[in-house]
Amino acid sequence: MSKKHLVFIVNPNSGVEREKQVQHAIDKHLDHTIYSHEILHTQYAKHGTQLAKEAAGKGAFAVVAVGGDGSVNDIVAGLQGTETALAIIPKGSGNGMARTIGIPLKIDVAMQVINAGKTSHIDIGFANNRIFVSNAGVAFDALISKKFAKSVRRGFAVYSWLVTKYMWLYKERWFDITIDGKPMRERAFILSVANMQQFGYNFKIAPHADWTDGMLDVVIIKRFPKILGGRLVIRAMSGTITDSPYVKHYKAKKVIISNPKLKLMQTDGDAHECNDTVEFSIREGAQKIIVP
Repeated sequence: MSKKHLVFIVNPNSGVEREKQVQHAIDKHLDHTIYSHEILHTQYAKHGTQLAKEAAGKGAFAVVAVGGDGSVNDIVAGLQGTETALAIIPKGSGNGMARTIGIPLKIDVAMQVINAGKTSHIDIGFANNRIFVSNAGVAFDALISKKFAKSVRRGFAVYSWLVTKYMWLYKERWFDITIDGKPMRERAFILSVANMQQFGYNFKIAPHADWTDGMLDVVIIKRFPKILGGRLVIRAMSGTITDSPYVKHYKAKKVIISNPKLKLMQTDGDAHECNDTVEFSIREGAQKIIVP
């Protein structure tokens, strides 16, 4: 019986030590009786999408995203419409997708998940035709995504500092929102459309999200006294943010958000320019994935 082929896609900017760690984990922990493998490196932005598409075209059993939510997003974009599975070795900053799905953050344990080879299917979201696997948004989270991307340093400390700094500076906006055809208007600090539960670092923006239910979770954090920001963070970490009086939560198949001054959105932590209106939709069971 021929072996199943894995294609590991690694961002070389992640550093030499991480490269060595990945190679060591493959050598020591991957079940070589089941899998053959190769390691590819991204050379530029969105290169992971092209590499994943080529791997699927050659019949790879799975493409392994070695990185964070942005890396996973790139690879899922390349796997759309194919039977090639996604696997994740979480090596990003927040690792929201891996944490939500339950993929271990330790590389050797994550490799054992790949060895077991259990597959499922997850839903995929779209924001103005841009794929998102975990979440997308148009308010404060989009700003933080942009600032975090420009930061030389990464990690929870930097992320927390940015959130704390810009929470006091950010001006909430009014948004026209249509949820499955029902219009509303809200002044929002965060306006998140989620397929999975968290931004990363166990900050659960959508604790009720289910990546297999064919539904999007819309979470609106309304204008709130900034002195209570810490209380909202504690709620998010404990999975109770939707119980706050400053938070509204909806389930939907299609969401339209508009504001004449809307110029920035984020998908899976990557910031993009946009114009006035963003339309969100979901495609049920669109991606095969190796799960614990």
